[in-house]
Amino acid sequence: MSLSPTAGLCEDDAELRGVVRDVLQREGFAVRVTATGSEAVTAFSERAPDVLILDVGLPDADGRDVCQALRARGVATPVLFLTARDTLPDRLSGFHAGGDDYLTKPFAIAELVVRVQALVRRAGAASGDAAVAAQRGGGLTLDPAAHAILHDGATVPLTPTEFRLLALLAARPGEVVRRAALCSAGWPEGAIVADNTLDAYVARLRRKLRDAGADAAIHTARGVGYRLVDA
Repeated sequence: MSLSPTAGLCEDDAELRGVVRDVLQREGFAVRVTATGSEAVTAFSERAPDVLILDVGLPDADGRDVCQALRARGVATPVLFLTARDTLPDRLSGFHAGGDDYLTKPFAIAELVVRVQALVRRAGAASGDAAVAAQRGGGLTLDPAAHAILHDGATVPLTPTEFRLLALLAARPGEVVRRAALCSAGWPEGAIVADNTLDAYVARLRRKLRDAGADAAIHTARGVGYRLVDA
């Protein structure tokens, strides 16, 4: 018997929090709720859910800072931001903070459910892809269960988006992977991904490869994409 997927929800509006919780429970999720950023960091660091729905405008913190705090603690759970802010800089800042999707208030509950299910499905597909865990030159391994780089005893956690990007590059070693293919693999369908957003994620992956001491590097094919090669 399979376990129900778990959803974390951090939303300070009690009415909206109740509606989202009830809908997700009807869709088969086990839902854990918090109302403040500090509660979310504590609760979801201790037990990471399968997906996290995180309000940006929390009473005690910016949801993007909460996301970064969770990422710093090694929590790789896919994050869907809820916000009333709809400018391009706001959306990009959410992705830069480690978010995986972005939904603007007011929103249709049906769309939220579809986006949450898509994030869980994509994360599960990445974990189940045996090719992702293939050994790379220099001893680099991607662990799909931990969403991490493993190298010489070091474990460097990745966000789901980082993992999907690096997984695609690792599946095609030495081959230039086009920017469009990386964006399609890294973000949900319909997400707005600017060029500098992808570049920022690649920069973060390069730092994490260095942190792991991996003998692999991401090279730029200017104007085309990126490729993973032995350093």
